[in-house]
Amino acid sequence: MSVAIETEGLVRRFGTRTAVNELSFRAEAGEVFGLLGPNGAGKTTLVRLLNGVLKADAGRAHVLGCDPQTQGDALRRRSGVLTETPSIYERLTARQNLHFFGTLYGVPEADLARRTDALLEQFGLHDRADDRAGGFSKGMKQRLALARTLIHQPDILFFDEPTAGLDPEAAQQVTDLIAQYSGADGRTVFLCTHNLDEAGRLCDRVGILNHGRLLAVGKPDDLGRNLWDGQWVDIGLTAPPPAGLDAALMGVAGATQVQIKGAALAVQVRDESVIPAVVSAAAAAGAQILRVTPRAHSLHDIYFKLQAEAEAS
Repeated sequence: MSVAIETEGLVRRFGTRTAVNELSFRAEAGEVFGLLGPNGAGKTTLVRLLNGVLKADAGRAHVLGCDPQTQGDALRRRSGVLTETPSIYERLTARQNLHFFGTLYGVPEADLARRTDALLEQFGLHDRADDRAGGFSKGMKQRLALARTLIHQPDILFFDEPTAGLDPEAAQQVTDLIAQYSGADGRTVFLCTHNLDEAGRLCDRVGILNHGRLLAVGKPDDLGRNLWDGQWVDIGLTAPPPAGLDAALMGVAGATQVQIKGAALAVQVRDESVIPAVVSAAAAAGAQILRVTPRAHSLHDIYFKLQAEAEAS
């Protein structure tokens, strides 16, 4: 895959505070990359750096092959940004908003009306197309802002806390729409959020920030394997376990711990490659196996472990 975003040693300071601290990472074209961290971790500052709105104090960045510091105008014509505060004009109608921003982005007049109608329909705003945006609910304003973000068909989308402050129904609508557009036609999505459920649902890979410093980058499953020794596997049984089952399982090379409670069996193994041998040993010992479920560490587990380790260091 080609690289959509690449940074090396990126730094941004505000006085004595370092908001972005030597960030180095890559985001591939067509993937959904999530940047996770608490408020004040540096997520919004990074989005502004990557779009050429702020200048870096040190390091470098390239987005879609452009240097944001010297080619910001060209880059912003190819990117779309959605923040938690909708960037729309409330005295204009929904249609007028999309037409205005489309004109700013240089969308050809012949295409603008068609794109506007299509986006209003897609985002459930067609019936309110000629109403002023000031009368919309917060969720509707955010949907209009997302439509505005897409009017010029950008190659890369930056979402900065897009569902913050929305009620659960409105937040679900926005994430559904983001999921629909994520990765479409090779489009790259860069999602900044502290909503871990949102990130887990949408992101291919994540980076975790703490006070402007990147703690880890990767697929959640890979991060989990790197953070914890061993793997737990849960084995459901249709009947109480036979006598001696725990001893039989501890005899499997790579099995390190066995827990039995009723018809529930949990085995800790060195890694996933040991699981077939554990299942075979359980069956040979007379266990009546109903299901085998390897445990996966959740994104919540990974995030809080990394943050706790960073704060303790």
